[in-house]
Amino acid sequence: MSVKDMLLLQKSKDMVDSTDEKRLLAELGAGSFQAFEKLYHRYSGKLYNFIMRISAGNRYMAEEVVQSTFIRIWEVRGTVDPESSFISFLCTIAKNLLMNMYQRQTVEFVYNEYLMKSGVDRDFRTEEGIDLHFLHEYIDSLADKLPEQRKKIFILSKRQHYTNKEIAEQLGISESTVATQLSLAVKFMRTQLMQNYDAVLALLFVFFVNEV
Repeated sequence: MSVKDMLLLQKSKDMVDSTDEKRLLAELGAGSFQAFEKLYHRYSGKLYNFIMRISAGNRYMAEEVVQSTFIRIWEVRGTVDPESSFISFLCTIAKNLLMNMYQRQTVEFVYNEYLMKSGVDRDFRTEEGIDLHFLHEYIDSLADKLPEQRKKIFILSKRQHYTNKEIAEQLGISESTVATQLSLAVKFMRTQLMQNYDAVLALLFVFFVNEV
């Protein structure tokens, strides 16, 4: 077989793969779990290798991110565009999830340093030594005080990791409205933390909700 024939054969195979992928994505959008499983088996290995490369070979993170990425895909299956690159979409979600994991590690490190310097027992909860579980609960309690739409936007963004565009489409509002509501929610929570606790906890909150 000549080089030209090999190139034509590869091009033909790529076209078939692309058509099959679009079909699977369309079926996924319609709620097909079988299509989801096929996409998982087709791309999970590639995604794992990608995460291994950008996480310096951290197998635990790679496994966690792959699983979380495909859970996210299933959650947003109705918004996946069959005409767009699926592997690029997977990698974007995976990179964001990995960044969130690194940020969480940073929060824990900074908080532990704070407790050590303040001389507070990490396992003993006081007004001066508030653990990360408490911070999580406190943020949830503050979210309950937000106006209904602002609360919904905050949860979709910071808990379920939807993009501003996805939130806007789901709620039928503009992306600028989503961004404004998120900013107001974060500002309210940060102010409450500053008033009731201290600047260190307010700083941790910034990391906690991934406000960058």
